[in-house]
Amino acid sequence: MTKTTLGLLRHGQTDWNIDFRLQGITDIPLNETGIAQARDAALALNAADWDIVLTSPLSRAADTAKIVADSFGFDSIAVEQLLLERSFGEAEGLSHEEWKATYSDPNAVPGGESLEALKVRSRELLRHIAEKYEGQRVLAVSHGALIRKLLRIVSNNEFPREGERLGNASLNIFDYDGLQWNMVRYEPRTLHSDLHQPKAQ
Repeated sequence: MTKTTLGLLRHGQTDWNIDFRLQGITDIPLNETGIAQARDAALALNAADWDIVLTSPLSRAADTAKIVADSFGFDSIAVEQLLLERSFGEAEGLSHEEWKATYSDPNAVPGGESLEALKVRSRELLRHIAEKYEGQRVLAVSHGALIRKLLRIVSNNEFPREGERLGNASLNIFDYDGLQWNMVRYEPRTLHSDLHQPKAQ
């Protein structure tokens, strides 16, 4: 079986990222810094290393994906619902401190997606990519909470390390060998021209 590669690119910065507010599925747009981060990431990436660009339906991811795909000369981007950010329900818009102070169990917010449900969806995403895009090199633009969960699954809870945050426009890469997904690259820092990705195999 030909190896399948999945690159997970987090969207660029939004104003809510600056304020450490829970965005979830609230559709907050990129700010000017986020647009610049997406452009920098596009310059650091090599179009020849990727076959297709997927994106979450939220505009902060879709706009990041469009900037990258345009730089690659790709004609289209595929929207993938499984790449959607974790919903934080009625806590969306709160700061992390407010979220934890307001709810006795911050992972059981009314209307939100539980960590267990997020884990199930993350595993479904990995299965879907391995099956639908077998043998392809897929660059998927998504969100912090989902990418963190995917990292924990594939790395057996090694990554992210304690206290590490995933930077906006950071890139992490997995591959699937026909039996399991494996870590190729773990990099929480924002991708830019001095932080090139390794070639996708």
